[in-house]
Amino acid sequence: MKKQYSLLVLSLLLMACGSDKKKSVSDIIENGNLEELRFKRAELVSDSDVLLNDIASIDKAIAELDTVHKLALITTFKVKDTLFNHYLELQATVQTKENILLNAEYGGVLQQIYVTKGQQVRQGQLLAKIDDGGLSQQLAQLQIQADLSKTTYERQAKLWSQKIGSEMQYLQAKSNFEGQQKAVVQLQQQLAKTTLTAPFSGTIDDIIIERGNVVAPGMAIMRLVNLRNMYLEADVPESYIANVRKGTEALVDIPTLPETLVTTINQVGNYINPNNRSFKIEVLLSNKEGLIKPNLTAKVKIKDYSNPNAMLIPLSVISENADGEQYVYLAKDNGENVYALATRVIIETGKAQGDFIEVVNGIKVGDAIIYEGARTVKEGQKVSVLN
Repeated sequence: MKKQYSLLVLSLLLMACGSDKKKSVSDIIENGNLEELRFKRAELVSDSDVLLNDIASIDKAIAELDTVHKLALITTFKVKDTLFNHYLELQATVQTKENILLNAEYGGVLQQIYVTKGQQVRQGQLLAKIDDGGLSQQLAQLQIQADLSKTTYERQAKLWSQKIGSEMQYLQAKSNFEGQQKAVVQLQQQLAKTTLTAPFSGTIDDIIIERGNVVAPGMAIMRLVNLRNMYLEADVPESYIANVRKGTEALVDIPTLPETLVTTINQVGNYINPNNRSFKIEVLLSNKEGLIKPNLTAKVKIKDYSNPNAMLIPLSVISENADGEQYVYLAKDNGENVYALATRVIIETGKAQGDFIEVVNGIKVGDAIIYEGARTVKEGQKVSVLN
């Protein structure tokens, strides 16, 4: 009986709805008929299911006909062979072998300074004079005695050649003359220590002690610098000992200069420092304009590898798997010219320079490597190449 009653009510509701197809949901809610509300809800759910099925069917049809909208968008670049030079970059310090402090060799009052700061001097030029304390007078007296001993020796030698006088007189005169000569030379050398001369041509960079001060042996008086013959000194790790040799090309970057200097290694050290496992090198610098100064910091790049047919790729496109293998994705043509397939290939890399690295195995010239999108694509994924 209940089943028949429910069917009768449902029939009546259908007839009522059929008679007013445009009856709105708000009208049904306003009527407050529970059975009518339940029927309207069931009707709407049924309609929504039909709509969802229709939408799914349309999406499927679109997916079969449109092969562009679901492709990953990527860009690629073609692998080319090019000249690749690898440089070892090192920190270096500018040095000059002609940068010295001129020290006093004799104690006394600094009597005279003949130069000023910044003055250019030539080799052997007199720079300063220390009071000799009477050495010059002693030398003058000793020179007189030496001249007398010379005259005596010459006369004795002449007499002895004529067999006049004794051999002992001749030998005594000779010995006295030679002794006096050595004494003069010795005093001359001592007197020379009271003067300061330039050991090489250069510039007076600093005068440390002024005129009138008392100086002692070993005390610094002034600094002499020559900026024409400059060089860089750097420590090279011992692992590069086979690649860094005398004559190897080097690029030098100095902050005070607007351009990079191209030069060569002048000297390679033969001693390995046990503290840092490195050896020293010297790189000559041309300093015609005098802009390079001692103790400046610089960067020196030494060419330790060159390949005229290297395949270079950006470091940003390389990924690494769990086994530590490096790989890139290639965009392989599927033959239909509609889309490409992302294909992963394992590569072997060599030396890196800046943002690029050399690939020695795994790719070939002409391969299209995925650039933008390389981190998001997967093996076998369909891709659309924008470029």
